[in-house]
Amino acid sequence: MKKRLFGCFALAAFLFTLPAFATEKVITMSTTTSTQASGLLDVLLPEFTKDTGIAVRVMAKGTGAALKDGMDGNADILFVHDLKREKKFVEEGYGTKRYAVMYNDFILVGPKGDTICKNAASIAEAMKAIAESRLPFVSRGDDSGTHAREKELWMASGLALNASHEPEKGGGWYFSIGQGMGEALVFAQEKNGYVLSDRGTYLQYKYGRKDGYTLEIVYEGDELLKNPYGVIPVNPQKHSHVRFDLADTFARWLVSERGQQVIGAYQLHGNPLFFPDARKE
Repeated sequence: MKKRLFGCFALAAFLFTLPAFATEKVITMSTTTSTQASGLLDVLLPEFTKDTGIAVRVMAKGTGAALKDGMDGNADILFVHDLKREKKFVEEGYGTKRYAVMYNDFILVGPKGDTICKNAASIAEAMKAIAESRLPFVSRGDDSGTHAREKELWMASGLALNASHEPEKGGGWYFSIGQGMGEALVFAQEKNGYVLSDRGTYLQYKYGRKDGYTLEIVYEGDELLKNPYGVIPVNPQKHSHVRFDLADTFARWLVSERGQQVIGAYQLHGNPLFFPDARKE
């Protein structure tokens, strides 16, 4: 009994000592699912904590929801990928500054043996060909950065679209699932269909999982597929409770030589998932 009580007291004492690290030097980051699903944060955050002693609590969701967290003061910093909305977020005073951190690209993923997309002249033509052939297409449908880019591509395709900028005649082939990138990739595989993905998450599912993933890249390289990521500390003038100093330390670490090196070194089966993109300002 005494041993049991000693163990409980020891555990309680250990947990009590953690707050010096866990309550005084911790920030909440709202981020797109791709930074987490790709495995980048599993490498990046421990290095940041080791260098600074600051812990990062992660909320992974679509970029639209992450930006809403910042607007509502539910996060100290955002790490997202929708350049237009990021700039608007800063212009409206919700963020102090957008730091360019890294980029990868979007890719169109589809069944092995595809010919209609691989032979297309552009990504817009590839999307149009999927729609005209009524082949299964899976949309995240979650207001994420990926979903926003998908809608831009549908607009570029010249197809008739509804008020949400999605194919007007999508019944039976267009599946909007309201889920993250990983779920969308799995659903597309089940349908043997197509999905727009960031390259990092696709590579993680293709090579980093025990369960096989058979869908392949069927279109890549178009200028419309470049995918930049930015980090934005939430403005303390909007929400005085945010831990701006710690959040700004994280932002500056990401764009430092050290942070950029960690990002650039992250690979999966020899494939780089993200490319450093910090710019001197």
